[in-house]
Amino acid sequence: MAGSGYVPAGWPPMVRAPGAADWELTASAFLLDCCPPEFRLYPVLRRHPVVLARFAVRSVEAQAKAVEAGLAEARTDLGRFVPLEVVEQAIDAWQRQGALLLRTRRAVDLVERALRGEDFVPTM
Repeated sequence: MAGSGYVPAGWPPMVRAPGAADWELTASAFLLDCCPPEFRLYPVLRRHPVVLARFAVRSVEAQAKAVEAGLAEARTDLGRFVPLEVVEQAIDAWQRQGALLLRTRRAVDLVERALRGEDFVPTM
Protein backbone atom coordinates (compact mmCIF):
# COMPACT_ATOMS: atom_id res chain seq x y z
CA MET A 1 0.00 0.00 0.00
CA ALA A 2 1.45 3.33 -0.99
CA GLY A 3 -0.41 5.54 1.46
CA SER A 4 -0.60 9.32 1.40
CA GLY A 5 1.60 9.82 4.44
CA TYR A 6 -1.23 11.76 6.05
CA VAL A 7 -2.62 10.50 9.34
CA PRO A 8 -5.72 11.91 11.02
CA ALA A 9 -6.05 13.29 14.52
CA GLY A 10 -5.93 10.48 17.03
CA TRP A 11 -3.35 8.47 15.09
CA PRO A 12 -0.96 6.87 17.61
CA PRO A 13 2.40 8.67 17.54
CA MET A 14 4.38 5.42 17.84
CA VAL A 15 2.89 4.08 14.60
CA ARG A 16 4.45 5.22 11.35
CA ALA A 17 2.17 6.56 8.65
CA PRO A 18 0.72 3.97 6.27
CA GLY A 19 3.08 3.43 3.39
CA ALA A 20 6.20 4.32 5.38
CA ALA A 21 8.87 1.67 5.72
CA ASP A 22 7.91 -0.97 8.31
CA TRP A 23 4.72 0.84 9.21
CA GLU A 24 2.88 -2.44 9.72
CA LEU A 25 5.53 -3.56 12.22
CA THR A 26 4.97 -0.40 14.25
CA ALA A 27 1.21 -0.89 13.94
CA SER A 28 1.48 -4.46 15.21
CA ALA A 29 3.64 -3.41 18.15
CA PHE A 30 1.10 -0.74 19.11
CA LEU A 31 -1.83 -3.13 18.75
CA LEU A 32 -0.15 -5.80 20.86
CA ASP A 33 0.42 -3.20 23.57
CA CYS A 34 -3.34 -2.53 23.58
CA CYS A 35 -4.14 -6.20 24.17
CA PRO A 36 -3.67 -8.59 27.07
CA PRO A 37 -0.08 -9.92 27.17
CA GLU A 38 -1.12 -13.48 26.32
CA PHE A 39 -2.25 -12.33 22.86
CA ARG A 40 1.46 -12.35 21.96
CA LEU A 41 1.36 -16.15 22.24
CA TYR A 42 -0.88 -16.60 19.20
CA PRO A 43 1.07 -16.82 15.94
CA VAL A 44 -1.97 -15.81 13.88
CA LEU A 45 -2.04 -12.44 15.66
CA ARG A 46 1.67 -11.84 15.12
CA ARG A 47 1.53 -12.84 11.45
CA HIS A 48 -1.64 -11.05 10.40
CA PRO A 49 -1.90 -7.42 11.57
CA VAL A 50 -5.46 -7.03 10.33
CA VAL A 51 -6.54 -9.98 12.51
CA LEU A 52 -4.62 -8.51 15.44
CA ALA A 53 -6.38 -5.19 14.88
CA ARG A 54 -9.80 -6.83 15.19
CA PHE A 55 -8.71 -8.54 18.42
CA ALA A 56 -7.40 -5.20 19.72
CA VAL A 57 -10.66 -3.42 18.93
CA ARG A 58 -12.66 -6.02 20.85
CA SER A 59 -10.20 -6.03 23.75
CA VAL A 60 -10.32 -2.25 24.16
CA GLU A 61 -14.12 -2.27 23.86
CA ALA A 62 -14.31 -4.90 26.63
CA GLN A 63 -12.07 -2.80 28.85
CA ALA A 64 -14.30 0.22 28.26
CA LYS A 65 -17.37 -1.81 29.30
CA ALA A 66 -15.54 -2.86 32.46
CA VAL A 67 -14.84 0.79 33.26
CA GLU A 68 -18.52 1.65 32.80
CA ALA A 69 -19.48 -1.16 35.17
CA GLY A 70 -16.84 -0.09 37.68
CA LEU A 71 -18.12 3.47 37.63
CA ALA A 72 -21.73 2.38 38.00
CA GLU A 73 -21.04 0.29 41.08
CA ALA A 74 -18.17 2.19 42.72
CA ARG A 75 -20.20 3.92 45.42
CA THR A 76 -22.39 0.96 46.33
CA ASP A 77 -19.67 -1.66 46.01
CA LEU A 78 -16.86 0.19 47.78
CA GLY A 79 -18.69 2.64 50.06
CA ARG A 80 -19.07 0.15 52.91
CA PHE A 81 -15.38 -0.75 52.95
CA VAL A 82 -13.40 2.45 52.44
CA PRO A 83 -13.86 6.13 53.33
CA LEU A 84 -15.81 8.37 50.94
CA GLU A 85 -12.62 10.13 49.84
CA VAL A 86 -11.20 6.79 48.71
CA VAL A 87 -14.38 6.03 46.78
CA GLU A 88 -14.07 9.42 45.07
CA GLN A 89 -10.45 8.67 44.21
CA ALA A 90 -11.51 5.33 42.75
CA ILE A 91 -14.18 7.05 40.67
CA ASP A 92 -11.59 9.53 39.44
CA ALA A 93 -9.31 6.63 38.47
CA TRP A 94 -12.17 4.93 36.59
CA GLN A 95 -12.95 8.18 34.77
CA ARG A 96 -9.33 8.72 33.78
CA GLN A 97 -9.08 5.14 32.56
CA GLY A 98 -12.28 5.62 30.58
CA ALA A 99 -10.87 8.71 28.88
CA LEU A 100 -7.64 6.86 28.08
CA LEU A 101 -9.60 3.95 26.61
CA LEU A 102 -11.66 6.33 24.48
CA ARG A 103 -8.46 7.72 22.96
CA THR A 104 -7.02 4.23 22.59
CA ARG A 105 -10.21 3.00 20.89
CA ARG A 106 -9.95 5.84 18.36
CA ALA A 107 -6.29 5.06 17.67
CA VAL A 108 -6.92 1.32 17.31
CA ASP A 109 -9.83 2.03 14.95
CA LEU A 110 -7.67 4.26 12.76
CA VAL A 111 -4.89 1.69 12.59
CA GLU A 112 -7.37 -1.05 11.75
CA ARG A 113 -8.86 1.06 8.95
CA ALA A 114 -5.40 1.72 7.53
CA LEU A 115 -4.51 -1.98 7.70
CA ARG A 116 -7.68 -2.68 5.73
CA GLY A 117 -6.49 -0.30 3.01
CA GLU A 118 -8.20 2.98 3.82
CA ASP A 119 -6.16 5.95 2.65
CA PHE A 120 -6.62 9.01 4.84
CA VAL A 121 -6.79 12.42 3.24
CA PRO A 122 -6.85 15.81 4.93
CA THR A 123 -10.21 17.58 5.03
CA MET A 124 -10.72 21.28 4.88
